[in-house]
Amino acid sequence: MNNAELYQLAQQTGILLKQQGLMMASAESCTGGWLGQTVTSVPGSSTWYERGFVTYSNISKQQMLGVCTATLTKYGAVSEPTAQEMAAGAITHSNAQVSCSITGIAGPGGGTTNKPVGMICLGWAIKNSLAVCNTQYLNGDRNTIRHQAVVIALQGIIDLLNQSPHTVA
Repeated sequence: MNNAELYQLAQQTGILLKQQGLMMASAESCTGGWLGQTVTSVPGSSTWYERGFVTYSNISKQQMLGVCTATLTKYGAVSEPTAQEMAAGAITHSNAQVSCSITGIAGPGGGTTNKPVGMICLGWAIKNSLAVCNTQYLNGDRNTIRHQAVVIALQGIIDLLNQSPHTVA
């Protein structure tokens, strides 16, 4: 997927959020703010994108998003439980009703047998409603893996909003 297609996904995300009267927050680790940069490239995104958290270290995940030390110790930063807590924390620590989190190993180093380079965990949440997590095993260089993760994140928000329309009460 090229940058124009990525932009189209961001536009589609914005349209759905605006239609449902919702704001979005993002919580990113391995993508370093790429999701936030992508959605803010859409003119008028301030009407549907509330804020982004770039939480690269474990301590930043704890301080900014409220990820539990026990979660990080038991499962690690690259795990669905951590992604779920990041997504929940993005809502708790913002004025958004929808969130997406991305944590993973983009490489080229840092992978292990159990958590290889390309392992990306994502979380999506809607305030006072549902949360979804997913683990993907992506291929490519660091840039390709990070780009793919942002695509998956945006598509996940679109899918979540299309499946379960919510409006602010």
